[in-house]
Amino acid sequence: MGTLSVSQLKLQKRLRRLTGEAVADFNMIEDGDKVMVCLSGGKDSYTLLDVLLHLQKVAPIQFSIVAVNMDQKQPGFPEEVLPAYLKSLGVEYHIVEKDTYSVVKELVPEGKTTCSLCSRLRRGTLYTFADEIGATKMALGHHRDDIVETFFLNMFFNGTLKAMPPKLRSDDGRNVVIRPLAYCNEKDIQAYSDLQQFPIIPCNLCGSQENLQRQVVKDMLQEWERKNPGRTESIFRSLQHVNPSQLADRNLFDFASLKIDETATPRFVNLLNL
Repeated sequence: MGTLSVSQLKLQKRLRRLTGEAVADFNMIEDGDKVMVCLSGGKDSYTLLDVLLHLQKVAPIQFSIVAVNMDQKQPGFPEEVLPAYLKSLGVEYHIVEKDTYSVVKELVPEGKTTCSLCSRLRRGTLYTFADEIGATKMALGHHRDDIVETFFLNMFFNGTLKAMPPKLRSDDGRNVVIRPLAYCNEKDIQAYSDLQQFPIIPCNLCGSQENLQRQVVKDMLQEWERKNPGRTESIFRSLQHVNPSQLADRNLFDFASLKIDETATPRFVNLLNL
């Protein structure tokens, strides 16, 4: 790739800046960390690795990076692509072989979407491998739009208000997952991926899956964004400004104990008595 244009440089700087801000805001990476960057072969994980490699050079702390790809034994998977790319970067890497493809195809009926089961199987394998190699952080390539989409998916279909946190400790406490691209939007990541000409490996396990609930939510958000630019960013900011007393979760806020405060000073003036 040749010299970047002004707009391309701005794009690169924006992604690097936003990633740095997210890492700092959530204390994602600490001195001495061994960060396992999970590579799928998609635009998000390639961008994640690219930006973290830059951050490693300029950060005031020392941390190591190891790239890990999980070969799920999908027919036709170009297994030589990622090793060749990572060797060209000089990055330490591992390819974890686990035939989750056969498990997914056996357990999920034909025509049904497979992403949920596939994701759980992959995550479990990567958790175990991170523990084996002594990784202190496991970095995933989810971005701002993924987080907002997950928020609506959980609200619409699971009846819960939750999304993907930028930093998460696993249930058993043995892994810490980080999402350094949490402040970055998908449009920028796609543009950067195109610019860098990353060797994209498409997921063909279950086709395009246009009927996925996530795709429906994605289309909805894109339409909102088209009509009202900035709406997705506003929704994301709302996830950072939660007011439990204005919701209805009795486990999160003690509604039952709310009573009149006899010593309180009135906050509002009765206009009728003016």
